Amino acid sequence: MKNKMLKKYALLGIITVLLLSVLVGCNSTSKNATVQKNAQKPIIIQGPMPIEAEKFAQKLKDVKEEKSGNFTFYKGTLDNYPVIVEKTGKGMENTAAATAVVIERYNPIAIINQGTSGGHDPNLNVFDIVLGQRTTNLGSLKTVNKDENQGIDPTIWKPMDLMASEGSAGEDPNAEKPRYFEGNKDLLAAANAVKDKYTKGKIVEGTIGSADVWNNEVDRIKWFHTKYGTSVEEMEGASAAQIAKAYDVAFLGIRVLSNNKVNGGKYNPDTATACQEYVYEVVKKYISMMPSK
Repeated sequence: MKNKMLKKYALLGIITVLLLSVLVGCNSTSKNATVQKNAQKPIIIQGPMPIEAEKFAQKLKDVKEEKSGNFTFYKGTLDNYPVIVEKTGKGMENTAAATAVVIERYNPIAIINQGTSGGHDPNLNVFDIVLGQRTTNLGSLKTVNKDENQGIDPTIWKPMDLMASEGSAGEDPNAEKPRYFEGNKDLLAAANAVKDKYTKGKIVEGTIGSADVWNNEVDRIKWFHTKYGTSVEEMEGASAAQIAKAYDVAFLGIRVLSNNKVNGGKYNPDTATACQEYVYEVVKKYISMMPSK
């Protein structure tokens, strides 16, 4: 009888241990699921100036502001997915540094560089939006050889692909062509899928040109349009695209025309808000397209 009781208690002990193991396992699985959810890679929305970033940041939930150097990050969520709006500052150097910092700091799944731009294509008007099927650096140029008093002729300057050689790209004849950074296919698909939600202008795929130069000479703008196939120009996108490619992060430039000198389109600051409203729809669509959603 005593042996039977001991066996019974031993059996109950084993069952208890097994039940506790199951409960611990379930709890561990729940914790792992939470960790996995919290580990979602954020989407980064870049805007150079306050007017090009802060409207989007206001659309996020549970926003926390962080800073690194001159760069500001507005961390929040959109449709329960992590989204960070990054105010990069103007220019190629600021944007390249900001892109490297945001990648190293937050390990994003994708970067959208958006904001205003000047038109190069006479068929585009103020409030039209260009999706960056490709983005290129317009400021990387090589002048031809001219002696003293032979003058200056920017129309015969050559493109210089700084990524073509780890040596002197300036002396490599294969580097005398524009470098184009392709827009991510999934981001382009999301952007095209919500085009009908934008009613303030048309949306086209095109080439975005970038440089630390503000071009106001119509003939020079036309030269870039012909030589590089540019739709618009701005001062940030190509540097962000270059750094994103170095880290293998999905990238897309989205730029609204705030003016267009080649057809007389006057500057309108309201375009910055219009662009952010459209990009908001793009991000929502991109999130819905993710396999894990």
